[in-house]
Amino acid sequence: MSKLHNRKYLKDFRKELRNNSTKAESRLWKVLRKRQLEGRKFRRQHSIDNYIVDFYCPEEKLIVELDGAIHYNSFNEAYDIKRTRELEKMGFTVIRFENIWVFEQMDMVLDGIENAFQN
Repeated sequence: MSKLHNRKYLKDFRKELRNNSTKAESRLWKVLRKRQLEGRKFRRQHSIDNYIVDFYCPEEKLIVELDGAIHYNSFNEAYDIKRTRELEKMGFTVIRFENIWVFEQMDMVLDGIENAFQN
């Protein structure tokens, strides 16, 4: 069985994504890091199988994705649906928020994340 998390061949790409995160990702990370949200640990730009997810809470098997304008075309929407289904088949919960919500409705984003917690 192959390693599911943080495959070596994705290491440089994960690092590049962390170093070049979007403004929305940076802002949400300030709230999620260091167990600030309900004491849950989050990782950013974590790889699962062949996918790199924006944020991952291992304790909850929860993936949080932020979507910007690039996600709103037929190709990327279809890819996101396929990707979400595959991750859910592996037992993960995937929730998505628009980037703009992080700036305009952060409380709603955080409530949505907390509501996805199982415990």
